[in-house]
Amino acid sequence: MKLIYIKRKTQTENRFSPGMGRLITKVTYIRKYFLGLPFKTLHKYRETYYGKVKDCDECNLYA
Repeated sequence: MKLIYIKRKTQTENRFSPGMGRLITKVTYIRKYFLGLPFKTLHKYRETYYGKVKDCDECNLYA
Protein backbone atom coordinates (compact mmCIF):
# COMPACT_ATOMS: atom_id res chain seq x y z
CA MET A 1 0.00 0.00 0.00
CA LYS A 2 1.29 3.43 -0.93
CA LEU A 3 1.49 6.16 1.69
CA ILE A 4 0.84 9.10 -0.64
CA TYR A 5 -0.98 8.83 -3.97
CA ILE A 6 -3.08 10.97 -6.33
CA LYS A 7 -6.56 9.98 -7.50
CA ARG A 8 -8.97 11.50 -10.02
CA LYS A 9 -12.72 11.23 -9.40
CA THR A 10 -15.67 12.54 -11.43
CA GLN A 11 -19.07 13.30 -9.93
CA THR A 12 -22.22 15.13 -11.04
CA GLU A 13 -22.92 18.47 -9.36
CA ASN A 14 -25.40 21.32 -9.62
CA ARG A 15 -23.65 24.57 -10.56
CA PHE A 16 -24.91 28.09 -11.17
CA SER A 17 -23.60 30.30 -13.96
CA PRO A 18 -24.81 33.91 -14.24
CA GLY A 19 -25.11 33.59 -18.02
CA MET A 20 -26.79 30.18 -18.20
CA GLY A 21 -28.53 29.76 -14.84
CA ARG A 22 -28.67 26.31 -13.28
CA LEU A 23 -26.23 23.84 -14.79
CA ILE A 24 -25.87 20.13 -14.03
CA THR A 25 -22.35 19.13 -14.98
CA LYS A 26 -19.69 16.53 -14.32
CA VAL A 27 -16.92 17.91 -12.12
CA THR A 28 -13.55 16.14 -11.90
CA TYR A 29 -11.54 16.42 -8.71
CA ILE A 30 -7.82 15.61 -8.53
CA ARG A 31 -7.00 14.89 -4.89
CA LYS A 32 -3.93 13.87 -2.95
CA TYR A 33 -4.44 11.02 -0.47
CA PHE A 34 -2.39 10.05 2.57
CA LEU A 35 -3.04 6.57 3.98
CA GLY A 36 -6.33 6.41 2.07
CA LEU A 37 -7.70 9.72 3.39
CA PRO A 38 -7.95 12.81 1.16
CA PHE A 39 -6.05 15.77 2.56
CA LYS A 40 -5.60 18.18 -0.35
CA THR A 41 -7.52 19.02 -3.53
CA LEU A 42 -4.99 19.82 -6.22
CA HIS A 43 -7.38 20.84 -9.00
CA LYS A 44 -11.05 20.69 -9.98
CA TYR A 45 -12.43 21.26 -13.44
CA ARG A 46 -15.49 20.63 -15.56
CA GLU A 47 -16.00 19.74 -19.19
CA THR A 48 -18.52 21.70 -21.24
CA TYR A 49 -21.03 20.25 -23.68
CA TYR A 50 -18.68 21.09 -26.55
CA GLY A 51 -15.67 19.34 -25.00
CA LYS A 52 -13.92 22.45 -23.70
CA VAL A 53 -12.32 22.09 -20.24
CA LYS A 54 -13.02 24.94 -17.80
CA ASP A 55 -11.93 25.67 -14.26
CA CYS A 56 -14.69 25.60 -11.63
CA ASP A 57 -13.90 29.09 -10.30
CA GLU A 58 -16.32 30.93 -12.64
CA CYS A 59 -19.31 28.76 -11.60
CA ASN A 60 -20.73 28.78 -8.09
CA LEU A 61 -22.10 25.75 -6.31
CA TYR A 62 -25.88 25.78 -6.61
CA ALA A 63 -27.59 25.63 -3.23
